[in-house]
Amino acid sequence: MLRVVNARQHNLKGITVELPHRRLVVVTGPSGSGKSSLAFDTIYAEGQRRYIESLSTYAKQFLERMPKPLVDTITGIAPAVAIEQQNPAVSSRSTVGTATEVYDYLRLLWARVGLQFCRKCGARVVRDTTTTAGDRVRAEAAGPIQVAFPLPASARLSHQTIVENLRALGFLRLLVDGVPIHLDDLPESADLGHATELLVVIDRLADPAKAGARLEEAIGQAFQEGEGIAIVLSAAVRRRFTEQPACSTCDTPALPLSPALFSFNNPRGACGGCKGFGAVLEYDESLIVPDPSRSLTDGAIDPWTKPRYEARRRLLVDTGRKLGADPAAPWSSLKATVKRELLHGKTGRFTGIFPFLKALEEKRYKQYIRVFLRQYQLARTCPACQGARLNEHALAVRIGGRTIADVASLSLADLRLWLAGIDLGPTARLIAGDVSTELAARVSFLIDVGLGYLSLERQTRTLSGGEAQRIALANALGAKLVDSLYVLDEPSIGLHPRDTDRLLGLLCRLRDAGNTVIVVEHDLAAIERADYMIELGPGSGERGGFLVHAGPVHAARDTLTGQYLRGEKRIGVPSARRPTGPRWLKLEGARLHNLQSIDVQLPLGTLIAVTGVSGSGKSTLVHDVIYRQLEARLRGDVSIKAHLGEVIGSVDAMTGHEWLEDVVLIDQSPIGRSPRSNPITYVKGFDEIRELFSEQPLSRSRRYTPATFSFNTGGGRCEQCDGAGQVQVEMVFLADVFVPCEACSGTRFKREVLDVRIRGQSIHDVLQWTVDDAMVRFRHQPKLGAALWHLQQVGLGYLRLGQPATTLSGGEAQRLKIARELIQAGKRSGRKLYLLDEPTTGLHLDDVRQLITVIDRLVDAGHTVVVIEHHLDVIKRADWVIDLGPEAGDGGGRLVAQGPPELIAATPASHTGRFLKPLLAGGP
Repeated sequence: MLRVVNARQHNLKGITVELPHRRLVVVTGPSGSGKSSLAFDTIYAEGQRRYIESLSTYAKQFLERMPKPLVDTITGIAPAVAIEQQNPAVSSRSTVGTATEVYDYLRLLWARVGLQFCRKCGARVVRDTTTTAGDRVRAEAAGPIQVAFPLPASARLSHQTIVENLRALGFLRLLVDGVPIHLDDLPESADLGHATELLVVIDRLADPAKAGARLEEAIGQAFQEGEGIAIVLSAAVRRRFTEQPACSTCDTPALPLSPALFSFNNPRGACGGCKGFGAVLEYDESLIVPDPSRSLTDGAIDPWTKPRYEARRRLLVDTGRKLGADPAAPWSSLKATVKRELLHGKTGRFTGIFPFLKALEEKRYKQYIRVFLRQYQLARTCPACQGARLNEHALAVRIGGRTIADVASLSLADLRLWLAGIDLGPTARLIAGDVSTELAARVSFLIDVGLGYLSLERQTRTLSGGEAQRIALANALGAKLVDSLYVLDEPSIGLHPRDTDRLLGLLCRLRDAGNTVIVVEHDLAAIERADYMIELGPGSGERGGFLVHAGPVHAARDTLTGQYLRGEKRIGVPSARRPTGPRWLKLEGARLHNLQSIDVQLPLGTLIAVTGVSGSGKSTLVHDVIYRQLEARLRGDVSIKAHLGEVIGSVDAMTGHEWLEDVVLIDQSPIGRSPRSNPITYVKGFDEIRELFSEQPLSRSRRYTPATFSFNTGGGRCEQCDGAGQVQVEMVFLADVFVPCEACSGTRFKREVLDVRIRGQSIHDVLQWTVDDAMVRFRHQPKLGAALWHLQQVGLGYLRLGQPATTLSGGEAQRLKIARELIQAGKRSGRKLYLLDEPTTGLHLDDVRQLITVIDRLVDAGHTVVVIEHHLDVIKRADWVIDLGPEAGDGGGRLVAQGPPELIAATPASHTGRFLKPLLAGGP
């Protein structure tokens, strides 16, 4: 048994719990009840410490920097592996293939059994041995033959030196430009140093078929002396053999096959044009001149609108006048010759913007220069490799008629079919052996976790947190560890109900392999499959952190989760859905990525759910088409980062947007990337708190202002950590950690600022309050109380006011954004379209019930809410459902059905409908 005694991490109330080994254990409870504190911050953290203790002395020095979990003892713990909802990749060099090691096995396969072709003429590249060369000569040559080698260029010295060297080696017969010569009969006028071709004869054989091993010995000696090249001459035919790979037709040399040749992260295999990135950065006129309606004086050329380039702007205007252009005229009205000169020319002291930016690249070692230049560059497909990332040598090797880049572009589902269908032949199949077996197994793992729609070439940094977690889970299965502890954070997030069962099957396989699997989870299907359940609660924040249940799942009786499992509590179907129409937002021919020119209708003033299996095109439709198109129409501009490759989805027509005032995208991206960002600052409530502290008598006597109580500006904040309260420590081979600042002990402020108190509480103490606590204590502050109330309504009452944004999950960040929108909704007029991406992420069913109430409030206020969602309890409460699919990747992107949930449930082709039908049958 794994025994945890008196765990006190964060809001855990000194709980003691036992977990059985080699079982699937689910940890559940309301949001903020302490699940992650127990599973990750206590059990996993201690497992990681134990693992580091088993390493070298060098590794042990980092234990002192790692915060110890607040627990008395943990016994029976194994080395721990955490699989969290995070995507650590930031480099475009990391792909799904490299992150899963599938591409590594492909490289091995290509190096072992790949067929090499000439990069110039396309003929087969051969690499001879003494055996294969001897067999070919016996099969093809008839009559006497001569075995020779060409004198290497390295041995081409003076005539006299060549003769002396050949005599010393015992070689007397030569073929000089095709003419046979014996060294003893060499004419005095001969000059071997200037011969076009000089072949040295090793042996002469009357009948190669009867020569036995003498033929192979002669060829082998020719290889040795001729730097890997042997020539066999007969009466009418000249045969060339080489130990080094070379074209069998045009003799073009090729590189020896090795796994490194097929790596775009290795100079041996990377494309020389893009260094293995698959794209090159080029300055683009649309980024340099983003608004052609502007004039030269109004800043048409964007780089020179920056304050430091004021002199350049004046020179630009003067040059424009000299070229006959009106500096006040729009850029679009200027003559093409004038534009060309201002962009690319060089006249006197003036240098066009393109050569100016290229000259600035000499200072790329400065970060601000790199950031400045990157704004005006677009990543374009590398013309040398066409995006394949590899050089011509690697792309000249094929298996089954495909290059390794072709195979990396396949979806994982198609890759599995291709691997099963290729005919390697008996010899190649034997050579491939274990590589093919392991490759097929790893691809199957990835498909089983619901990632069959991804391709190996997909950049890892573009994956969602859920996709990154499932890749880590597939890697764990491939590692085949035993007696280990796996801790997973809601692996069902982002999965359609159809794929959840396969995921749970994989978790059971991890368990059956002899591992202990701990899963933080809210999904009822996942909880029901567990062997053991730990439920924390009974509430969130300070009302949570207690052990409510520990035992078999079916034994949970009077707990919140137990009530949902037994059906005593549930989210019902609405008794009546909102009417649809007469106002509709209609899109015709929506297309991008795998969206296949679909027509969709969105009834305004309703709750709309966009559903479908993972990879069916939901995010593309909502984020890249609906949001971007409305942004352009309602705001007159789009917020895409074109220089990072973001694009706008296309439509043939869009109508109904005139009924909307604005469009708001509420996704799961972080609200901030530093510890200084927190919930209370995000909802603009910290201003009120700072104002209250500045009004205290001690503050007035010391002339403190609200700015004194800000940790984002100088004055009252700790200067050692710049108000972060934490200092980042690099852990070299582990993830960096944040440790409390020694100067302020994590309080963020100077000691004298902490002297100011409200009801005995300093500014630091107030930031440690939960939202629920602050609601009670600030009940007499209407503006602040309203902001806190909205945080409470979206299920975030357990968050601390000053909790660093870096510790918030994607779901918590999204609900913070919803709360801020609710706060601002009362201050603005007009109907909006809200787009939410899986808002139920990280929520217990009881919290989902509360979230639905909040969303209903937005809709009842006249707004339209569109949610991308897999949670069936949200889908069944929607007024309208747009179901995409039917499958993922190339098999998706189509409109399966659209209409009320009952219509989706009645559609045979809808995977969503199949799971939705039983829930609708239950009624309200």
